[in-house]
Amino acid sequence: MLSSNSRSFFLAALLLTGALPTTAQKTKPLDAAAIEQRITGLLQQMTLEEKVGQLNQYSGREVTGPASNRKTDLLNSIRSGQVGSMLNVKGVQDTRAIQAEALKSRLKIPLLFSLDVIHGYQTVFPIPLGEAASWDLAAIRESAHVAAREAAASGIHWTFAPMVDIGRDPRWGRVMEGAGEDTYLGAQIARARVLGFQGEKLGGTDAIMACAKHFAAYGAALAGRDYNVVDMSEQQLWEVYLPPFKAAADAGVATFMNSFNTLNGVPATGSSYLQRDILKGQWNYPGFVVSDWGSIAEMVPWGYARDKADAAQKALAAGSDMDMESDAYHTTLAQLVKSGQSDEKQLDDAVRRILRKKFELGLFEDPYKFSDLKREKKVLNDPQHRVAARDAARKSIVLLENRNNTLPLAQPRSIAVIGPLAKAKRDLAGSWIVLADTTQITSLHDGLSKRAGKNTQIRYAKGCEVEGSSRAGFAAAVETAKTADVVVLAVGETWDMSGEAKSRTDIRLPGVQEELFQALKATGKPIVVVLMAGRPLIFNTIADQADAVLYGWFPGSEGGTALADVLFGDYNPGGKLPSTFPRNMGQIPLNYQQYNTGRPVTKPGDIRYKSAYIDAPNTPRYAFGHGLSYTTFKYDALKIDKASLAAGQSAQVQLTVTNTGKVAGEEVVQLYLRDLVASVARPLKELKDFQKISLRPGETKTVTFTLTPDKLAFYNRQLQWAAEPGEFQLMLGSASDDIRLESRLTLLP
Repeated sequence: MLSSNSRSFFLAALLLTGALPTTAQKTKPLDAAAIEQRITGLLQQMTLEEKVGQLNQYSGREVTGPASNRKTDLLNSIRSGQVGSMLNVKGVQDTRAIQAEALKSRLKIPLLFSLDVIHGYQTVFPIPLGEAASWDLAAIRESAHVAAREAAASGIHWTFAPMVDIGRDPRWGRVMEGAGEDTYLGAQIARARVLGFQGEKLGGTDAIMACAKHFAAYGAALAGRDYNVVDMSEQQLWEVYLPPFKAAADAGVATFMNSFNTLNGVPATGSSYLQRDILKGQWNYPGFVVSDWGSIAEMVPWGYARDKADAAQKALAAGSDMDMESDAYHTTLAQLVKSGQSDEKQLDDAVRRILRKKFELGLFEDPYKFSDLKREKKVLNDPQHRVAARDAARKSIVLLENRNNTLPLAQPRSIAVIGPLAKAKRDLAGSWIVLADTTQITSLHDGLSKRAGKNTQIRYAKGCEVEGSSRAGFAAAVETAKTADVVVLAVGETWDMSGEAKSRTDIRLPGVQEELFQALKATGKPIVVVLMAGRPLIFNTIADQADAVLYGWFPGSEGGTALADVLFGDYNPGGKLPSTFPRNMGQIPLNYQQYNTGRPVTKPGDIRYKSAYIDAPNTPRYAFGHGLSYTTFKYDALKIDKASLAAGQSAQVQLTVTNTGKVAGEEVVQLYLRDLVASVARPLKELKDFQKISLRPGETKTVTFTLTPDKLAFYNRQLQWAAEPGEFQLMLGSASDDIRLESRLTLLP
């Protein structure tokens, strides 16, 4: 919310000009043709300065605190139609008050209010990487819908999510914001989150505009360092990094955000290849593009623009429609158009795209439709949102190890809950929270205490901090462990160790946390480790020696409850890793889509003059798609209705999956393909489809996949999406390194 000083500043201005608005007249929503006609009429009335005004976005943070010339200038700019959007302003009272200022402008064009609603507004869901581990598209869509419902009730029109960057380097802090390393999974999740935020059509008061970011290839920043350069082949760009953006566009995402990185030497903000040739050209995208924070002006330190004016000219020419916080368009663009250095037709196109979204949201008919105090109170207090958060958190948890069936816990007489994250609340929310009261987050200790009941004693010791070298708490932790039947050790990262600008050169479990584990292991007690983090971590000692390991990510508001559900077996974990977990830093970047090379390792130990390391295996600690269950699944009866495919044909692939254990469980059946010989070397495996199924003990289900030539296609050397005739290896399994059934398929010329 705005600070009290800020609110007083705005309300004082309102008192000078009239009362706060109440209700605007509501009319029937316009159809597409009527919207375009209205936009054309508006453009004809707008001055050059008013057109430029629609392209400017400023942060509400700039109007907090004591009054200043900057704040006065911003308020005057809003009143004169020089601002098109505000970010970081939230809540009905503040958005309503500031919208009223915009409606004092000559043409009364309403503002767009935007915010980074990444994984929840008031109710915090698991971080997006954690949600991706659920492989549950319906649950992911629902979490985005709940976030949108809460944000929309608080006056927000637009979120800067989903981040659909493919992230294959866990040193990059923003891997927590995406869906992991795989293009196919990432594209499916991109579509689910866009539909969750926006619904089927813009304009509903339980939905907000989504934004596909960061366009493009930001996840490939060199050395995993945020804001760094990206240098890659066109084939990799089109095949790996662009498809999730195309999926978002096809799902109707309202906006795109360009990225901070350069792509092959050109800042993405100034790339006409990305924004005009691909997005607005080949993809015929009708929405608008917003810069990332200050990225237009940042083309100057990149050495791509001489000054802010040059940056503004290049950004507009490249297709960047709205300037977030660099003030480049506001201060230079009108003069650039007057002097002929910038094209007014390009300016008009950018304005048209922005106005179109304001019309589609219904803001011209009712500028305050998202600012209703009664709805805000009702929606933010909806108890079903916490239910949805608990469901999402349970589905995101991945069981990495379970030696001797240590989990689920029998009803122990005592549990030692130990570790720096055992009682943590704020850390469970992860990065990018908006309105959450972090004191209301359920910690692991709280969740276990509530679930264990009166017959189980919960004993606690912190042991150590997440960071630092102090072992002063080890002795107390060991004594606590000795008095318990089982130890639950909660370790990982703090919330602010991953996220934007949180790149790390060393992703091993920080501090002395693994030493604490070793001290506890020496007691002989069963040790269940719960890891919470925003990225894949390296924790080899724990991986080798723990009796059980759960990866909880940063699980959100109901994280502690969800973890207790899984630990006690009230919920059987079904999460699967969306990212590869390396053994050591030297393997990074590492993903499951490895190539055979001309000198492949064909058997363990045979590495002489092969593509291998001499000090570690090529394989990861935990592979993409890995995740255990409290039950077991048998794959059987693979059938393909045709062994050869002609042009235009499809093949049906069927198999049966049986729950051979004693408890109900969920399994993600994963379909991988390999093109054995092609005009471009192909990976050993590529995920092409998956299904998540639920099975009772002893139950068998038939799973069917449809293979089309499109699923056999790739981008060739001419950057054409094509399937080449030849033989394909078909693999079905529980993880990328756990293939249960194989077959072959031939694509005919």
